[in-house]
Amino acid sequence: MKNRSKTLALIAVLSLSLSACTGMSNTQQRTLSGAAIGSGVGAVGGAVTGGCVSCGAAIGAAAGAGAGYVYDQMEKDKGR
Repeated sequence: MKNRSKTLALIAVLSLSLSACTGMSNTQQRTLSGAAIGSGVGAVGGAVTGGCVSCGAAIGAAAGAGAGYVYDQMEKDKGR
């Protein structure tokens, strides 16, 4: 139950943080969105497997931010 509360709180914070993306460039939006999504997935993955929720969130955030940045660069190469 304790991990579930932490996970729900983390998801709520991440959801609210996505609303702050309005004044950012496309690169910043995609990187931040990737980090937020990765953090949520990592936290849930950690909770489901019984591992460290905060460790999963941190690793997921790093991977998501990297993926968001790479995606942005690919979109720029396409001319979008």
